Amino acid sequence: MSDADLTRRRLLLAGSAGLVAGGAAIALSGTAHAAPRAAAVEPDIDPTATWGARPPSGTISVLDNRPVKIIVHHAAGPNSTDYSRAQAHSHARWVQNLHMDENGWSDTGYHFVVSRGGWITEGRHESLRTLRAGRGLVLGAHTSGQNYDAIGICNEGAYHDGATPPQAQWDVLVSLCAYTCQQYGIAPTQLYGHKDFNATLCPGVLHDMLPRLRTEVAAALG
Repeated sequence: MSDADLTRRRLLLAGSAGLVAGGAAIALSGTAHAAPRAAAVEPDIDPTATWGARPPSGTISVLDNRPVKIIVHHAAGPNSTDYSRAQAHSHARWVQNLHMDENGWSDTGYHFVVSRGGWITEGRHESLRTLRAGRGLVLGAHTSGQNYDAIGICNEGAYHDGATPPQAQWDVLVSLCAYTCQQYGIAPTQLYGHKDFNATLCPGVLHDMLPRLRTEVAAALG
């Protein structure tokens, strides 16, 4: 079984477990209820320590407000056919090095990065902790003018010149967006692409796929 197939299986199993748990809670209540609303299950996300991130070169600021939108990006790097978890970690390090060494930022600019094989890595430090808490926003550096109220999710690959994301990457992007919307109370209609706010080709074809992304995220939320 390929890494992509394993990722999809992991998401399906997690989703089934969440629905079973939700149903059990209702059964124990002793009161008749309609079928439970589906909940977005937290996907597997490798924290910065797992993929070997460098420590930030400056202070990571955590704002008190919740984000109100999600902005989708692409990394504009190679469209790797290595779908392994190791490649996802290597790519996360490549992004961090680029942002710190060439852009002069204190850490990875994005909150999360989705690999072409369907693995998610935490980008800027503290992003996973605040996401799980559903409160607070790590101040990122992904979209000029939007960093104070938006979560930035980057996708490995370059999608501005004909390429399309592998299915595993797409499936996990949907899962991550749904979980993020659930945790922060973000409406699925508030999913955007980088080019909606800045003069850029980013995120390429993923921008054309935003209507589909909003629909699938809404369906995942029930």
